[in-house]
Amino acid sequence: MQQSKSFPVYKIVYSICEHPYLGYLIEPHMVKLNPNGTYSLRYQRIFSNTVDAYAAELDEVDYKLIRLLDEIEQTHLIKKYYKKAIRPVDFFSKVFDKKLYELLRPKIDEKMIQFFEAIGDKPLFMMSKDGYPADQEIKLATSAASILFHFRRNEEETRYFPTIKYENQRLEFMFKNAIVLTNVQAWLLLNNTLYYFDQALEGKKLSPFLNKRYISVGRSTEKKYFETFVCGLIERYHVYAEGFEIQTHQHQAIPLLHLIYVEDGASQLQLQFKYGPHTFTAGAENKVTVRMEYNAQDDQYIFHRVKRSLQWEEQQHESLKKLGLQDVDLQLGLLTPANQTGKRLSVFDWMNNHQEQLEALGFHIIQNSEEKRFFIGHTSLDISIDEDNDWFDISAIAKFGPYEIPFIQLRNHILNNIKEFTLPNGEIAMIPEEWFAKYNHLFQFSADRHELKLNKVHIGLLFEISEHTKLVFTRKLQNLANFEEIADIPEPKHFKGNLRPYQKAGYNWFNFLKQYKFGGCLADDMGLGKTIQTLALLQQQKEQLQDEQDVRTSLLVLPTSLVYNWQKEAQQFAPQLNIHLHTGNNRIKDASLFAKYDLVITTYGIARIDEETLSGFYFNYIILDESQNIKNPTSKSFKAIKSLKSKNKLALSGTPVENSVSDLWAQMHFTNPGLLGSYTYFQKEFVQPIEKKKDEEKAQRLQAIVKPFILRRTKDQVATELPPKTEQVLYCEMTEKQSELYEKVKSEYRNAILDGQLDSKPKSTQIALLQGLTKLRQLANHPRMVDEKFSGASGKFDAVIETLEMVM
Repeated sequence: MQQSKSFPVYKIVYSICEHPYLGYLIEPHMVKLNPNGTYSLRYQRIFSNTVDAYAAELDEVDYKLIRLLDEIEQTHLIKKYYKKAIRPVDFFSKVFDKKLYELLRPKIDEKMIQFFEAIGDKPLFMMSKDGYPADQEIKLATSAASILFHFRRNEEETRYFPTIKYENQRLEFMFKNAIVLTNVQAWLLLNNTLYYFDQALEGKKLSPFLNKRYISVGRSTEKKYFETFVCGLIERYHVYAEGFEIQTHQHQAIPLLHLIYVEDGASQLQLQFKYGPHTFTAGAENKVTVRMEYNAQDDQYIFHRVKRSLQWEEQQHESLKKLGLQDVDLQLGLLTPANQTGKRLSVFDWMNNHQEQLEALGFHIIQNSEEKRFFIGHTSLDISIDEDNDWFDISAIAKFGPYEIPFIQLRNHILNNIKEFTLPNGEIAMIPEEWFAKYNHLFQFSADRHELKLNKVHIGLLFEISEHTKLVFTRKLQNLANFEEIADIPEPKHFKGNLRPYQKAGYNWFNFLKQYKFGGCLADDMGLGKTIQTLALLQQQKEQLQDEQDVRTSLLVLPTSLVYNWQKEAQQFAPQLNIHLHTGNNRIKDASLFAKYDLVITTYGIARIDEETLSGFYFNYIILDESQNIKNPTSKSFKAIKSLKSKNKLALSGTPVENSVSDLWAQMHFTNPGLLGSYTYFQKEFVQPIEKKKDEEKAQRLQAIVKPFILRRTKDQVATELPPKTEQVLYCEMTEKQSELYEKVKSEYRNAILDGQLDSKPKSTQIALLQGLTKLRQLANHPRMVDEKFSGASGKFDAVIETLEMVM
């Protein structure tokens, strides 16, 4: 209920009470004030959902504290940990037990500690036994108390007890009705003052001495007691001993990386620090470790205490992060290599890459002796490549420390992603992840299972790994990697065109491919002259082979729509070429007759129909224009083209990849069979990873394989070699008939608008207006675009024809 000004003033108090089952709790109450400001006997227990009635007497801190105390109220706890509806009295009598208490009490302690740390100067009381919340006022200690644990050993026993100091004065707490309110972190209530401690003190370390002077341990059990309890106490707290010795040691720590191997390869490193005989895990909470030594002859105990250098340890931790490790579990000190460029290194790769830095920082690598032993030294791969006719002979040695293993022995491991390789000494070497990605294709494309031998068409793979190999190529073959250094070939004598610099480079490239018996794909942008570059090659072949017995006839396969264009271009630039059109109904059936011609032109459709005839002749070149027509390897066109035989092969296409990376396989298989492996292999290794997983590494490897055999120049790249673009706006008049028809249609639409004849719906009106504007534009271009029966001329059309005739 909302208070009015006539109601008495209330004040909030926080009251410590003892629950019969849960132990000490804290409750918020609103207590009515007497006229003199003292607390009356009228009070009200409040919760978050009832507190608004007293909003005038509360601040934000109160709201926060009330919400916190709601969480340890018995009804809330019952609902949270027991899902069935039950009365509190039944819950505590029928359900509640020691196990549930041990679950709930630490959680209650945590909330109470949060409360004590946040209460500030808010009124805190001890509740009376009859439930009055403002019985005894509690003051919060202004500073932390300290505790010292004492041990006194004599010939009969060892006595153990604590002493407390507060503001440099000994605080007597034994037999003083003191209460330990929380156990997780002790808060001690003594003489209506609430004390806290300067270090995390468990309440159970203090509770036994509230009504006891000391604990006595007999000689018969002291050794076990010292090894367990006393060692642990010295690690965490200040201890003063008589009758045995506590020695504190300073050791130069050594950083350790403990290899933790998981069978699935998800290995991790655990950061540890070795202080003399003691080893700490990086994330361990204990700042000190204690080792007990017993001298039976003198009956003396010595506790060796070693303190960690946490600041130095953190510096070592940060050094590892700078080298590329990231935390997996801080408490366990676990680390693993961080993702780099979207890829995660294995622990073994990381150690191999950073071996020198780790040694410089003083890190020692350790592994469990009972597990299989892993090689953790330096790993490298030396490759040399020699050219031999149509093959590359690859000599590769994998080095694991002192062991040199022929790389071919790792063939099965690389192809089947088997990471572990057993060295001669029995250690397990982990093959670097990079080798699987980088060298898999060398084994896939190798022509021999017992040695690395690659066909020269796979030179792109070798260029890709050239940074780490000793390549021994001829200078001419090296030019494949540097297109600009390919030898310049004179243009054919009877070629009638003038090749631009980039076109001349394409012509040189054709000749270079021929010299090394490679096929290729010219993939220049549309309009850059793929046709003229090819005609220059064909004219050169005519002139070069006319006095030789070698076959000189080439076959050009293209879409039907391009037959006329090729004929016209050939007549203009290579008029001496003897060309036969293998089209129409009266086609040659005798393949030997093709030998009379320099060039046979046919279409993809005819090639399918006349596959038997065309496959009966061995051509000099087979050239596919718009080669993407054979992109489907299951199509009849591809099968027909593959059945044809020639000395050289070329593909021409401005768009070798139209819709999918798959488009590339058939065209590359035509120009250089085997370049991309089988179609199934190509789909698995390249198409699926690139298109479905956006695998950049696979895309780069595919590019490396095909790069030597695809020449592509865009208009932007060769813009400086193209003739300058000029623009001129020409204004022209309509012819008389054209103008009359234009005005007539314009008037019809204008009158329809003015007279409201158009549909009243806005959308329909807009469509009608758009139709009218389109029709007027067509009339301005040429009236026959609107009326096929129109017999007059068009002013714009006539002006275009006249201008073209002048510039040509």
